[in-house]
Amino acid sequence: METVEYTPTFDQYAWTFGGAEPAMRVRPGTAMRLWTEDAYSGRIRRASDLPSACVDMNYLNPQTGPFHVEGAEPGDTLVLHFVDLQPARDWGVSTTIPFFGGLTGTDRTALLQEPLPEVTWVYQVDAGKRTLTFEAARSDFRLDLPLEPMLGTVGVAPGGREARSSLVPERFGGNMDTPEMRAGATCYLGVNVPGALFSVGDGHYRQGEGEACGTAVEGAMNVTLIVDLIKGGAPVWPRIEHDDAIIAVGSSRPLEDAWRIAQVEMVGWLGELYGLDRMDAYQLLSQTAKAPIANVVDTNYSSVVKIPKGLLPSPAAYQGIHRHLRESAAALRG
Repeated sequence: METVEYTPTFDQYAWTFGGAEPAMRVRPGTAMRLWTEDAYSGRIRRASDLPSACVDMNYLNPQTGPFHVEGAEPGDTLVLHFVDLQPARDWGVSTTIPFFGGLTGTDRTALLQEPLPEVTWVYQVDAGKRTLTFEAARSDFRLDLPLEPMLGTVGVAPGGREARSSLVPERFGGNMDTPEMRAGATCYLGVNVPGALFSVGDGHYRQGEGEACGTAVEGAMNVTLIVDLIKGGAPVWPRIEHDDAIIAVGSSRPLEDAWRIAQVEMVGWLGELYGLDRMDAYQLLSQTAKAPIANVVDTNYSSVVKIPKGLLPSPAAYQGIHRHLRESAAALRG
């Protein structure tokens, strides 16, 4: 398997999906070892660092990429299998930011109240134990939590010459912030422009569903992935496959519309897999689906619909490509 490595410098980051020149060209079947910076562009490193003083709002969610996938054309399905996600530092950070988050007034939920205070938490990572440590900022409390690395942003260029901020989740993927985007996951994205132009970033060392305060445990990440391509069959919205579940993601505001989008995408997916009439697929989904919230803080909210594979008969989604990529990943790891 061809393997390429890419560690961008600051001036090589992309800050949008679309509107950026490709960092390199890759062929389907290529393994990539990438480095991604954290959402703050590495500018918050200690508890005394506050976002208002350290972070430039023009430089949030730096993206590694975009990458041009040879042969990818609009209407195709880009496939990204995440082989491994490993923290690139022994610490991660989380903050509260004025007028941002799920439990405060924001620019869109305008309230006559003062902003929540800015606070920064630094989490120490123990790679050997696979834990990170929460230390309360205003009381005497410590707690070790499992390390559960994920990527907040995975996306392709949108169509129509659009360039969208890397803070946005939409049909092209983007800042979905779902913990389902972890090692072992295969992501399927519809291609909108020649080459797909995909990028990844916004590493999280762990995140609760919903990302309530607006930030996860943000951290730089070493990412190993395999790129593949399915000709045709582009999903309307992002899809994810694990060994144990198939997953659709919808992003919009209000949250119930994001939920509806993901549900409709799954109805369509069930119809593709099993030749079901739409109403039969709707009924099956109604009795089998789980619906975790990915985020309620971004420019669009993201909702997930997830059906355990143990409840479904074969065939495997996408004719076994996830299983094939899992086998390729095992060989890559040696």
